[in-house]
Amino acid sequence: MDISPIDLINIERFSTRVVALAEYRLGLQEYLRCKMAQVAPNLAALIGEVVGARLISHAGSLTNLAKYPASTVQILGAEKALFRALKTKGNTPKYGLIFHSTFIGRAAAKNKGRISRYLANKCTIASRIDCFSEVPTSVYGDKLRGQVEERLSFYETGDVPRKNLDVMKEAVKEATDVATEIKRKLEKKEKKRKKREKKMQEDAGETNGEAEAENGDADTKPAAEEVEMESQNGAEETPRKKKKRKSEAVEVAVVEEETETPSKKKKKRKSEAIEAEPAEETETPVSEKKKRKKKETTD
Repeated sequence: MDISPIDLINIERFSTRVVALAEYRLGLQEYLRCKMAQVAPNLAALIGEVVGARLISHAGSLTNLAKYPASTVQILGAEKALFRALKTKGNTPKYGLIFHSTFIGRAAAKNKGRISRYLANKCTIASRIDCFSEVPTSVYGDKLRGQVEERLSFYETGDVPRKNLDVMKEAVKEATDVATEIKRKLEKKEKKRKKREKKMQEDAGETNGEAEAENGDADTKPAAEEVEMESQNGAEETPRKKKKRKSEAVEVAVVEEETETPSKKKKKRKSEAIEAEPAEETETPVSEKKKRKKKETTD
């Protein structure tokens, strides 16, 4: 039976989705690897990025994981089985999340409990080193992983592993060398960054100086134009000021007339009446002369 077009479309969609999920998973793995290298490099080197991240997530933080004893780390993630065993008085679990480590899978059935206890002990050491170390390095994690490998071979073949004291001395020497190298690289990066910032500031200062010079040249021209405009405006404003003064005087007179009180008006009327009386007196002799002339004419 041939594939129909609809089935082909669905198959293509499904295949593209599967490819996208695979790429997303790879991206998550890379992100987890980088993050664990920054946060807990020793724990990641000892037990792996995935199991170490699960332990930190279950504990709540790296600090909480560092506070736990080895017995708690051993059964971390198997709390239900532990409480059920305590309730029924049965056997307690031998391992929790650390069961996903490759060490327990490689150990024999009779040695799984012992290797899980040993691995939990080394996990607590690694988590405490990661939590309280200033410069994160994976030297201690590599050494602890070597110790777990030696213990596995001891359970299988009987080869005596090295003492923990000797291994830790070697780890301390290597860690100091690695820390000094990392500090030297960080100092170099810091110097380069400072030089880059200084150069950028100098370039910015030069560009600002050029811009200010251009702005200064551009400002001189408008200043001269403003002076000319002010002189012209001053010449035009002189006749306007005279007209303005006259109009202001007229307005003041009008305001004074409007603001006269009734008492002032009465005084003004009296003065006008007094001035009118002499005018009437001067008019009386003239009227008498006219009357005399009329009488003479009649006679």
